[in-house]
Amino acid sequence: MADAVTRSHLDDGRCVGWYGPPVPGWRVAIDAERTGAPVPPALARRFGTGDFWARWTRAECCCKLADVPIVTWWRRHGLGVPAQGGALWRTLRVADLMVTVGFAPHRPSCRH
Repeated sequence: MADAVTRSHLDDGRCVGWYGPPVPGWRVAIDAERTGAPVPPALARRFGTGDFWARWTRAECCCKLADVPIVTWWRRHGLGVPAQGGALWRTLRVADLMVTVGFAPHRPSCRH
């Protein structure tokens, strides 16, 4: 994992990394969660459980790209990603994981 450009640590001890050449002028972030993990009750009450891990990993990527704590993001966007943000992201299911990779210009664009 030392060669990963960015990584995400899972609750079961695994780690997911993004391996690829850096893109000049862009930052990259990754977040992954186990699809079978239960949604914490407090978060389920606040955000619902529908497509939760996909929404969570996208929000986490934007937080990492914008260097904003998740609780600050929640207050501003919930688990959403602003349409006017300049981030590019893809979320996909890989085996038992939900993985989002996001890219943004070096100047954070998942604005709040």
